[in-house]
Amino acid sequence: MFSQQIFLQGLGLGASLIMAIGAQNTHVIRTGVRGEHVLATVLACIVVDVALIALGMAGLGSVIESSPPLLALARYGGAAFLAWYGWRCWASSLRGGAALALGEQDSRTSLKRALATVLALSLLNPHVYLDTVVLLGAVGSSLAGEQRGSFAAGAMAASVLWFSALGLGARRFAPVLGRPAVWRMIEAATGSLMLVLAVLLLRGS
Repeated sequence: MFSQQIFLQGLGLGASLIMAIGAQNTHVIRTGVRGEHVLATVLACIVVDVALIALGMAGLGSVIESSPPLLALARYGGAAFLAWYGWRCWASSLRGGAALALGEQDSRTSLKRALATVLALSLLNPHVYLDTVVLLGAVGSSLAGEQRGSFAAGAMAASVLWFSALGLGARRFAPVLGRPAVWRMIEAATGSLMLVLAVLLLRGS
């Protein structure tokens, strides 16, 4: 039985987890600004996110949480990934090479490579499993059986709405986001957030 209240809870929690600027979101913005395979990139992000939410609701999160080695891999691997990506963003910002210059736009990316990048940023980041599979799965599993579908639908809807808005919004505001100074600020902000998340993850927050 569908519950609007539970749906909104799933929507809110899903949005709060997915909206933090990270590797996946930065890639979607970059794709939108460059105008390369925007729809395919957005769809790939949505499919991966929906699949991970479904796995979490099916109990994979409990398996990870009950296994110290898997939980440690997700925590320390996620922290390492976030620290690496944060440093990469900061280095790019300081070099000034993060801007989507006209010369870079002339170098087109194939659809295969674009999708491979999305999958790598989505599935090789252990932090994603802690958020999407473990946390959402734990909250969803605590609900009554008839409410879990509404919660999962809300979390999945958050993914659909966010990635669609992010990709299309980046495409719409490409003239602004593509400016060197603006893109350097985006990279610096992203790098700072990733480093903070890495520290919080190591502290078990």
